[in-house]
Formats: sequence, C-alpha cells, structure tokens
Amino acid sequence: MAQGVIEYKEMFGQDQVTSQNIQYFLDRFYMSRISIRMLINQHTLIFDPSSQLVPSTIGCIDPNCRVTEVIQDAYECARMLCEQYYLCSPELELKELNVNGESEPIRVSYVPSHLYHVLFELFKNAMRATVENHESSSTLPPIGVMVALGGEDLSIKMSDQGGGVPARKIEQLFSYMYSTAPRPEITTHHRTPLAGFGYGLPLSRLYVRYFQGDLQLYPLEGFGTDAVIHLKALSTDSVEKLPVFNQTALRHYTSSHEADDWSVPRKEPLDLARDRVAK
Repeated sequence: MAQGVIEYKEMFGQDQVTSQNIQYFLDRFYMSRISIRMLINQHTLIFDPSSQLVPSTIGCIDPNCRVTEVIQDAYECARMLCEQYYLCSPELELKELNVNGESEPIRVSYVPSHLYHVLFELFKNAMRATVENHESSSTLPPIGVMVALGGEDLSIKMSDQGGGVPARKIEQLFSYMYSTAPRPEITTHHRTPLAGFGYGLPLSRLYVRYFQGDLQLYPLEGFGTDAVIHLKALSTDSVEKLPVFNQTALRHYTSSHEADDWSVPRKEPLDLARDRVAK
C-alpha cells in the first residue's frame, strides 16, 4: 500500500483535495484494519491455549503492562536497526513518575504490541535525526524518555536533539503522501528500510487513537523534537474509536473544496535572493 501511494504521487503529483481524500480514506481504512486484526488476535489467543505465550495476559491485552519494559524493548530493536545503517546510535535516558505511588513501577492495562509499534517508530525517527544532525560530532546526545502516570492519563514524552523541523510542517509529517527520507528501494536482497515510506507517524497516531489516546509532535527547529503519547490510564476510558460509514462519509469525497475564509500564508518561506534574481 505504501509503495502504491509513492508511485501514485510520482505519476500524478498531488494537490490539496486529493491529498485530503487519500488521508481521510487511509485513516479510516487502517483504523478498521487495526480493529479487525485486534479481534482476530484476541479470539485466537483466548480460544487456542497453545498460542497464549504469556499466561498473565488476557488474549493480546496485558492488564499489568510494564510501560518501561516495552520502551526498553522498542529502543533496543530500533538501536540495532540504527547501528546497521549508521554504525552508531544514541543512548537512552529513561525516567518515570507515578503520582499514585512513587515507589511503584508504572503499570497500565493496554495492548503491548500496539505500544511497542508506536515507540519503535518514534525511536527510529529520533535516532535517524540525531545521528544525521550530529554526523560531524564524536558523541551523540541521548534520547530522553519521560513516563508519567496520573489519575486519568498515561503520558510518554520522547525528546531528541535531531535538529527539529519547522512548525508549519507538523501536519505534513502525519501525511501518507510525505516523508523526510528519500524513497527506499524495494528488493529481495536489501535490508529493511529505516525510513522513507511516510507511514510510520500516521499509523502510529492511529494505533494510539484506537483506544482514545493521541500522539503529538512539538518541534524546536534547530534543536530537536518532543513526541508526546497520551494514553488513557483507566481501562474503562479505553474504548475503541472506529470509523462510521454513512452518508456523511460519502459526502466527504463528493464535496467540492471551498475557498478558505481566513487569510492563507505562503506554503514555503519567502526566498528574497531567489525572487530578486527572478525579477
């Protein structure tokens, strides 16, 4: 699917209306797929005892998921992939704060595989940005992760010093039609691409939103980026968020794009030197 989007963009280009429709369709398509896969896995793990590898879980749900352990697992796998490409990787600085009990580790009822997927993608992005932004340095700044559990929310903040991005590009980073990495080559003789498909962040946000959470990016251009994951701390609040297919959804594709009723700035910053040459 990702390869198809890349080829479509290269062949037909992209405009605002088409990009919005593709984003709308793929968000709903992948959210439905996440839900279907969740149901299949849950049914298989519960009714097939031989596939239940962890006795303490209920299907694919862990009632006492140790968040820091999932973070460590995701970091180690992303670190291995980063070292295959760059021969180095930043260290991890992990901290946690449990307001419900300072001496107790943070546990939450969640699907560990979903959390792992999101953290793995964020670690890959943070490592790639950190290494490329400090390629002339002999040392790499660490990636900082802070986990905080409150009365309602579980929040995970990942901070890197990878140079950040302009704030105007934040929405683009969550687009299936955009990637900051060059297009990867798909062959049977090469290793898994580190980045380039543009699916990491959009899918990660869907995984988080599936149980009413959210994923947000806060860039500091020239320094780095903070990625914040918000999850529901209470299992009673973690209900599925699913697309509804009705006439409203159909109208989304058939409605024409109207002019904005606010002033719209330039999409790219003004290059005075280039404009003078053009004149």
